[in-house]
Amino acid sequence: MTSSIDSLLESVEITTGPAPQLAVIWLHGLGADGHDFEPLVPELGLGFAARFVFPHAPLRPVTINGGMRMRAWYDIFGFGGGLQEDAAGIRVSAAAVTRLIDREIERGVPVERIVLAGFSQGGAIALHTALRDARPLAGVLALSTYLPIADTLAAERSDANLRLPIFMAHGSADAMLPLALAESSRRTLETLGYAVEWHVYPMAHAVCAPEIATIATWLAARVAS
Repeated sequence: MTSSIDSLLESVEITTGPAPQLAVIWLHGLGADGHDFEPLVPELGLGFAARFVFPHAPLRPVTINGGMRMRAWYDIFGFGGGLQEDAAGIRVSAAAVTRLIDREIERGVPVERIVLAGFSQGGAIALHTALRDARPLAGVLALSTYLPIADTLAAERSDANLRLPIFMAHGSADAMLPLALAESSRRTLETLGYAVEWHVYPMAHAVCAPEIATIATWLAARVAS
């Protein structure tokens, strides 16, 4: 698939050196924007050149926030089990992220050197997209998040990413997305045969310094492999 620059999500980009060995497409959480994780790049202290792409989600009304328009990858109708999910919105955002993957390939980055990453709602889109992409990606970072529309994954998943390296991390004191929700998603993935690298940190709905250090090691392993 080819992409048009006009169709791409507006993004913040940071390239840490010439000839990037890895491209990381990193999706922010609900109500934030592509600048949210920009300060994380120097904190990672990577010993190789990488390009980080931090796209801005579109502005849309969000039901749980009284219909207020904000940057969101999909609508959220409420919290708790059994609630309807915005499957259409999830798929539209996944298609937009796929176009960013296409663009990195067009720039000369092998698909095996492209990582999808995301926090909270962005992590949900990263998981959804990576597991269904027909090309073997380098891995997916799913931070403080969950697996959306999980009941469709078995039928829709891609053989190319059955062995996709999956990094999941969550806070034990997360009141926004409880740890139990992430644990349930991890069990679903493992039941389907995915190997999940799982980390729990004593934090709320956030990221922490030990987590960032572990992410840096994980990204370095993607280059080494």
